[in-house]
Amino acid sequence: MQSIAESMESIDESVKKLLSGHGKDIPLFKVFMPESVMEPLRKVLLSGYVGEGPRVAEFERQLAPWFNNDNILALNNGTASLQLALRLANVGHGDEVISTAMTCTATNEPIMAMGAKIVWADINPWTGNIDPEDVARKITPKTKAIMCVHWGGYPCDLDELNAIAAEHGIKLIEDACHAFSSTYHGKPIGSHSDFACFSFQAIKQMTTVDGGALVCKSNADCERGRLLRWYGIDRTSKRKDLRCEADIVEYGYKFHMNDMTAVIGLEQLKYVAENIEKHQAHAARYNEAFKNLKAVRPLRYEDERTSVYWLYTVRVKNRQKFMEHMKEASVTVSQVHARNDSHRMFKDFMTDLPGVDEFTSEQVSIPVGWWVTEEDLAHVINAVEEYDRYWCTRIQETKKPPRKLEKKTACQPN
Repeated sequence: MQSIAESMESIDESVKKLLSGHGKDIPLFKVFMPESVMEPLRKVLLSGYVGEGPRVAEFERQLAPWFNNDNILALNNGTASLQLALRLANVGHGDEVISTAMTCTATNEPIMAMGAKIVWADINPWTGNIDPEDVARKITPKTKAIMCVHWGGYPCDLDELNAIAAEHGIKLIEDACHAFSSTYHGKPIGSHSDFACFSFQAIKQMTTVDGGALVCKSNADCERGRLLRWYGIDRTSKRKDLRCEADIVEYGYKFHMNDMTAVIGLEQLKYVAENIEKHQAHAARYNEAFKNLKAVRPLRYEDERTSVYWLYTVRVKNRQKFMEHMKEASVTVSQVHARNDSHRMFKDFMTDLPGVDEFTSEQVSIPVGWWVTEEDLAHVINAVEEYDRYWCTRIQETKKPPRKLEKKTACQPN
């Protein structure tokens, strides 16, 4: 009979295979979990208080400097953060929300959950981010909010988007699930717009196993959100009965974080800055190595914003061939997210999106994370450069003029 230790080891091996292409490829994502988390987690687990309690409140306090904002709600996942932001923006049945199709479906499904209509805006095909000019064109009297996504951690054009939102009296919601610790004009994401939504899901820069946070510009929105995240109940009110709540003004959700996940988050905060620095350093190496390539081209980022490079996305010629080449080189690559408007559940919102067409025809992401060693980095760069040489050679061959056939002298009879 297999022992518990042997069973756990086999589980570990299966997880490695799942994450890294049968345990031998350089993975695109990896879970960071320090050994130091075990003791504080044990204390909370045995404390008798494992729901939302003092650890959640402490986690919110320690997050505040990362966003330059105190109006923080720790939640059970990033999708809940997006839905709660929509609720606080008073988005309801029949309203319109302008959003991007180039994202995880978790960005746009909460819009449908609110009974609202999605209006797709196009993107900049060299950043993957929503195009403010197309957003402005899509505004109607029914528009209630704009949803933007910081693709891979690179901030959107927030000045332009906030100006559009202010002009029309609507809310800007940032899906910042890729962008924990990214900055725009020197200020952290989470300090610019009405709402910023973060994910602490397993493979993000910082994980609480699963979890999220909603950061609000206004204190009033934050306080309303604090009620809505737990059924609309004011958990700080004085009660005549320990278990019976006072009057509930409006219905809410079960979106709160618990102390188990919060204590993991508190420990993660000790390491996240160092891990993000590794992502950025690896991205800088790629930028330098790939700047003159023809078939593999980095995205185009501006200097006044910093990305945390949750993804390092490139645009490649003949993506399928590139992905096959990288697989043979034992490097895991992926498009990560498919355009949302390709899914049947969004068929009612279809429209022409030429920027999305261009981006999705070429985009793919390569490993950039804290787990990538110097040896891995050199291997990835070499594999990419090898593909570029292959592609350039093929192009040159197709450009060569056809060989001229030599004229043969006709045989003359004697």
